Amino acid sequence: PPRFGPLQLALAAAGTAAATLDLCMDGWVAAEYARRGHPGWAALSLSLLAAASAAAQACSWLWLRSDPPALRPAVPVPLLAALHLLQLGFFFRCLYALKVGWRVCWAKAEEEDEQRHMAFLSHDISMLRLFETFLENTPQLTLLLYIILRTNKAELSQGLGMVTAFLCVSWSLLDYHQSLRSFVQDKCELSLGSSIIYFLWNLFLICPRILVVALFALLWPYGVAVHFPLVWLAMFLWVSLQGTDFMESPGPEQLYRAMVAVILYFSWFNVAQGRTLYRSIIYHGFILVDSTLLALAWLWGQAPSEEHSYLLLVVAAALPCYLLGLGLRVTYYKWLHPNVQVQQEGRYDEVDASGGKDGIEFRSFLEPDLVNRRMQYLAQTHISLSQLAQQHFLNGAA
Repeated sequence: PPRFGPLQLALAAAGTAAATLDLCMDGWVAAEYARRGHPGWAALSLSLLAAASAAAQACSWLWLRSDPPALRPAVPVPLLAALHLLQLGFFFRCLYALKVGWRVCWAKAEEEDEQRHMAFLSHDISMLRLFETFLENTPQLTLLLYIILRTNKAELSQGLGMVTAFLCVSWSLLDYHQSLRSFVQDKCELSLGSSIIYFLWNLFLICPRILVVALFALLWPYGVAVHFPLVWLAMFLWVSLQGTDFMESPGPEQLYRAMVAVILYFSWFNVAQGRTLYRSIIYHGFILVDSTLLALAWLWGQAPSEEHSYLLLVVAAALPCYLLGLGLRVTYYKWLHPNVQVQQEGRYDEVDASGGKDGIEFRSFLEPDLVNRRMQYLAQTHISLSQLAQQHFLNGAA
C-alpha cells in the first residue's frame, strides 16, 4: 500500500486549510446576503451550513465512540464531546491527523502500525469531507446559481465561488475513491490519466443536475421544497432496501442512509456489494428522466425574455454534458480502470481469492481487532470482485 510521506502531509494540510477557508467564505456570503437586504437567503444559507455541520459532527462522534480505545486520540472523552457540540470535531480530527502525519514523516516513525494509523485517520477524514461537501456545498451551489439567475448578475466572487465549489465536489469524490483503494492490500493506485477521467465524469454528471434544479427553483421556489423531499425519500427507501450495514447500531445507520440519500439526489454513490451495472442503470435513468422533467417544466413555465435568452443554449447543452459524463464513466471502467491495466499484464488487481474476506485483504494493524470497519465495509462495497467476476464485469461496466 502507498506510504504516507511529505507530499501526503502537504495535501492533508492544504485540505484542512481549504475546509477552514470554505467555512469562512460561507459565513461571508451569508453576511453579504443580509447586508444587501435578503435575510431569507442569509438564513437559508446558514441553515444549510448548520445542518451539514451537525450531521458530519454526529457521524464523527459516533465513529470515535465505536473505535477501539487504542486508536482514539489521547484526549478526555468529555473534551471530545464538547468539541463536537461546538462543531469543531472535524477540524480536531484534521489537526490530530496532521500531528500524527508529522510524526510519521519527520520523527522517523517507520513502524508499519504508524503508517496504518495514519491511513485509519485519513480514511475517516475523507469520508467526513465527502458527507459535508454534498450536504453543504451542493445545496449552497444550487442556491448561489439560483440567486445569480434571479438577479441576472454575477459578482466576481460569486463566479469564482461557483467554479471552486464544482471543483471541490468532484475532487471529494476522487479523493474518497482513492482513499478506498489505498485501504486494500495489493491494489494498484489510480494513474494520472485515470484520475483525470474519474474527476471529469463526476463533474459532467453533477453540473447539469445542479443547473436544472436551480432553473426549476427560478420559477417555482416552493416547488423545490416539494421536489427535494420526494426524491430524497425515494433514494432513502432505495438505500434501505439494499440493506446497508455501515454504522454500529440501527439508529446511526438511519442517519447514514439519510446522508447517502442526499448524495444520491446529486450524484451516484454505491452502497451495496455485488454488481453495480443494473443499479447504476436504474439510478442514472431515474436522474435523467427527473432532470429532463425539471428542465421541461422550466421551458414550459418561463415567459419570453431577452434577459434569459442565453439560458436556452445552456439548457440545450445540459443533456450532451450529462451524456458526455456517462461516456467518460464507461471509458474509465472499460479502458482506464486499474483492473484493465493489470489484466493486460497477465495478473489481477486483487489478491488471491483464498486470502482475506471475499477475496480482499484489508489494511489492518498487527492486532486483529484494530481495523477501520467502516472503510472495510465500503471497500467491499465498491471494489470486491472475484477473479472470475473480473473476467466479465469491471465494477459495473459490461
